[in-house]
Amino acid sequence: MAQTLAGPATFELEAKRSRFLARAAPVASPDDALAFLHEVADPQATHNCWAYRIGADYRSSDDGEPGGSAGRPILAAIEGQGVDQVMVVVTRWYGGTNLGVGGLVRAYGGAAAECLRTAARRDLVPWVEADLACGFELANAVHGLLAEFGGEKLDEAFDEAGLRLRVRLPDYTIDSLARRLRDISRGAARLRPAETPHP
Repeated sequence: MAQTLAGPATFELEAKRSRFLARAAPVASPDDALAFLHEVADPQATHNCWAYRIGADYRSSDDGEPGGSAGRPILAAIEGQGVDQVMVVVTRWYGGTNLGVGGLVRAYGGAAAECLRTAARRDLVPWVEADLACGFELANAVHGLLAEFGGEKLDEAFDEAGLRLRVRLPDYTIDSLARRLRDISRGAARLRPAETPHP
């Protein structure tokens, strides 16, 4: 199962008196990634280089460093650590000694990789929405099953036939929950993937 970070992480290193501060965070969209960049970038620093990967979507920036010496090594660190939905910003304060392209690649990539390696992680669980219909007499049992299967109620309504719920749950639990609902309701309760997302 794919993983992302459990929360923000940092790592700092020094190379020939230049200071490199890597900061990483879980992000759900490119807009979230750029918002994190604006939050942590230091306008007084020499460079704020970055990369993100969100599924098949990725971008990186050398922010004025020689082409390919910063953004790409940060992105390679994200890929090398096997994480997704992650943004990494490595800020550099110049220390007076040129590192050369190879030194920059090692510093940027190394700071990013160590930041991600030591960060707490969590599994990326794909979620699905589903519509659940059952009789009134099953309402308590259904709410108990939702909790048991890691689901959450998004919307609830009642009509003459009983309870109607829109639920969100991990996609790997939907078939098991549907079987349990059929068992307790003798086939009367229904759980179907939602056709339109909850507003």
